[in-house]
Amino acid sequence: MHHQIKAACWRMWAMTGKLQEFRNSPVKRKIEMTSTEKEVIAAEKELRRGFASLEVVQKDPSIPVYHIYLNRPAQRNALNLSFFSDLPRALSLLSVLPSARAVVLAARGPHFCSGIDLSALQSISSLSSLNPDPAASAVLLRRRIVPLQTAISAIERCRKPVVAAIQGACVGGGVDLAVACDVRFCSRDAFFAVKEVDLALTADLGSLQRLPRIVGYGNATDLALTGRRISAEEAKGMGLVSRVFDSPTALEEGVDLIARGLAEKSAVAVIGTKAVLLRSRDQTVEDGLDYVATWNSAMLMSRDLVEAVAAQMEKRKPNFSKM
Repeated sequence: MHHQIKAACWRMWAMTGKLQEFRNSPVKRKIEMTSTEKEVIAAEKELRRGFASLEVVQKDPSIPVYHIYLNRPAQRNALNLSFFSDLPRALSLLSVLPSARAVVLAARGPHFCSGIDLSALQSISSLSSLNPDPAASAVLLRRRIVPLQTAISAIERCRKPVVAAIQGACVGGGVDLAVACDVRFCSRDAFFAVKEVDLALTADLGSLQRLPRIVGYGNATDLALTGRRISAEEAKGMGLVSRVFDSPTALEEGVDLIARGLAEKSAVAVIGTKAVLLRSRDQTVEDGLDYVATWNSAMLMSRDLVEAVAAQMEKRKPNFSKM
């Protein structure tokens, strides 16, 4: 029916000699949405379906900030197998939405994350007994580990800045999540531990790779080998978090304000800054400078730059592009 209506409209306007008018008319606009608009509508619909282990909300429709809540408070937000498919799906959908200029990763209940769910760990490790050939078992096990790593890395792959708001326990896989975020804040009751060594495991979801770049090699080695628990203040001293708030309520309010500030900035600039920082992290300074020169040769002359200069000169708030 849709295609029949569309064909009829074309014939009608062509017969009256007004085809060019139709190309620019609201009627055609309504019939033929752009691919971007269709993608946005599909993403919004998919978000409304919900997630097994997460809650994704936009607290205020007028503020382009979304919150992803780990939503298994009765289990201290332990990461089950559903989480590892839910998180990348949620972040991928939010990357598409112009109404999501910044993302807050937080948790329901008193604790941020107590690590990977032991039932999920048992399910993964039991694969090693399915094949009598040790090499085949190892290949099968590796195939299960890599997607879990990819799910955590989805935080980095998300174009939008992701801010972690951490209260209570942030242990094991919780640390993996936190260090993949762009910025981290916590409440005074928060504590952190890289606990895998106490479970006879080598941490394999990103802490050993990302943590040394954030807190330094010596501090990362201390945390990873001892498995000791550190307080919010010690985490702040190491640079693991940027600020400690007095309470979970103050944390929520403070992080919401920070995320709102990020969302008010030029999306072109914020997305570019995140991309260049991540690319430069694993490169020499010279290679990083070369990359940002190439990036800005394509992105520097944006409408947002013109708007930012005009807004400063006119002493008003800029109106940046939606992305």
